[in-house]
Amino acid sequence: MGDVLTLFVVFLSMFLFGMAILRIGLYQLSYQNMRKLLARFADNPVKGMLAGLLMTAVLQSSSCTMVLTVGLVAVGVLNFKQSIGVILGANIGTTVTVELLSLQHSIPLWPMLIIGAVLLLSKKQSTFGIGSLLFGLGTIFVALHGFSTLAEPLQRFPIVQESLTATNSYPVLSIVVGAVVTSIIQSSTAATGIAMAFLQEGLFTMPSAIGIMLGANVGTCITAWIASIGTNTEAKLVAMGHIWLNIFGVVLFAPFLQELSAFSVLLAHTVSQQLAHISVLFNVLSSLILLPFITPFSKMIIYLHGKKRTP
Repeated sequence: MGDVLTLFVVFLSMFLFGMAILRIGLYQLSYQNMRKLLARFADNPVKGMLAGLLMTAVLQSSSCTMVLTVGLVAVGVLNFKQSIGVILGANIGTTVTVELLSLQHSIPLWPMLIIGAVLLLSKKQSTFGIGSLLFGLGTIFVALHGFSTLAEPLQRFPIVQESLTATNSYPVLSIVVGAVVTSIIQSSTAATGIAMAFLQEGLFTMPSAIGIMLGANVGTCITAWIASIGTNTEAKLVAMGHIWLNIFGVVLFAPFLQELSAFSVLLAHTVSQQLAHISVLFNVLSSLILLPFITPFSKMIIYLHGKKRTP
């Protein structure tokens, strides 16, 4: 089992390394513009949601969007209530990455890696950014393939069999697993990507994989919470609002894992794309459901976690 766990850690490290390289490239291409966009267009909930969606889709990191939002609130560029729309948009924007992962078998891997590696040698910022994007995405796809190859050896271990049986029999448990794993590895995309790879190989049932995805949405909140440590009250409210919004979304959908699984079959032919599309559906619906309640929600967060009322 030691060799299998070692390979798992190696592939996980490759996945996170690929995500880091991908983000570096996207930062080079668009970070400052996205920062200005967020500061300028988050003056009402709908515009804030669209700004958060666009920024997260471009930067491929809801955690980055949240850390930046906490920072903007901390210095007074945004207030807490304005940040809620951004949070809802960030949740939707992060599904772009999952959709990309579902296309891993449709994208030529080695040309992407080779072209990306060559472009990384460029001193031109835009060319380097494109190279980072290609090489990072290629590395992520290699890691996903690696996770798939581990499916068969993992099934041979009794402890893994028992855990998978429990998770597949009681899919709600997978929500907890997704939250814990994501809080440890600090990447909801990685947690969902692993679930996607194991789903393809039959280790997870679709309801369990959906549960992992839902739990990952909660686990990723820890990044914004860490970023809020040592900041002012309003910035801390942003982190707590992020946590509560994701908890509410998961609570809304957790009773319907079986129904979501059945519906996913209508959305795509491959299980990877089915999971990706359900991720989009969950985040879009939960954000739209919560959007009209931003004012009472902000008052609740201030009541629970704020020492004083904020504007």
